[in-house]
Amino acid sequence: MNILLIGYGKMGRTLEALATSRGHRIVGIVDPGQSDGPAIADFTAATADVAIEFTRPDAAFANVAACLRQGIPVVCGSTGWLDRWNEAGALTNALGGSLFYASNYSVGVNLFFHFNEYIAAKMHQFGGYDVAVREIHHLQKLDQPSGTAVTTAEGILAHFPAKTSWRNTPAEGPAELAVLSERTADVVGTHVVTYTSDVDTLVLSHEAHSRAGFAQGALLAAEWLPGRPGVFGMKELLGL
Repeated sequence: MNILLIGYGKMGRTLEALATSRGHRIVGIVDPGQSDGPAIADFTAATADVAIEFTRPDAAFANVAACLRQGIPVVCGSTGWLDRWNEAGALTNALGGSLFYASNYSVGVNLFFHFNEYIAAKMHQFGGYDVAVREIHHLQKLDQPSGTAVTTAEGILAHFPAKTSWRNTPAEGPAELAVLSERTADVVGTHVVTYTSDVDTLVLSHEAHSRAGFAQGALLAAEWLPGRPGVFGMKELLGL
C-alpha cells in the first residue's frame, strides 16, 4: 500500500518505521515544519492509497480538506480541531471521500472508551457516586485537555445524566465533570476515571507505555479505510 505521511514528528517517524516493516511504501512525507518539502497537492489517489495525518490542531482541518479534495482517503490523528468537525464531515460526504478520525488510535484505549461508557451507565443506575477524569501527558502535548480525555468525558456525560457538562478545572458544582490535566516529562499518556462514594472508590485507567500502540492502530485504520466512502472511527474498525 502507498502511504502519504502528513507530519513528521515522533508519531510520523514511528509510523514510517512500522509501515515499512509491514511491507508498505511511504510515497511522500509532508512536514509542515519544512517549507521546501512536498505539499499535499503534489499527490493524488493515483499516487497515494491513503494519507495518515498527525500534525497540529491549527493545521489538521486544512490537511484533511486537502486530502479529500485530492481524492485521497485520510486517517487523521490530530486532536484539538473538532470545532470544524461538522465541516470535515460535510466535505467528506460532498466529495464522496473517506475520512477516519480517532482521538486515540490505541486498541487498548478504545476498549477503555467502551468500558468507560458501560461503567458510567451502571454507576448512574446504582447512584451515590461522584466522578472525575484526570489526564497526564508529556510536555510537548499541545492541546489541553487531551482528545482522549474529551472523548472520555463525553462518554460519561452520555451515560451519567447527573453530569451535564465538563470543564478543564475542578468542578464548581455537582452537575459539572472535572477533567484535570497534568503535563510532565516522559509520560506518553495516562487517563484515569475515578468514581468516589462514602464507602468506596472505583478507578478505571489506561497507561500507554510507548507510541507504538497508537501507531499500530493508525496503520490498522489506514489498511482498512481505502474503498470505504464516509466518515469512520474506531468503533467501526473494532466492531464496538
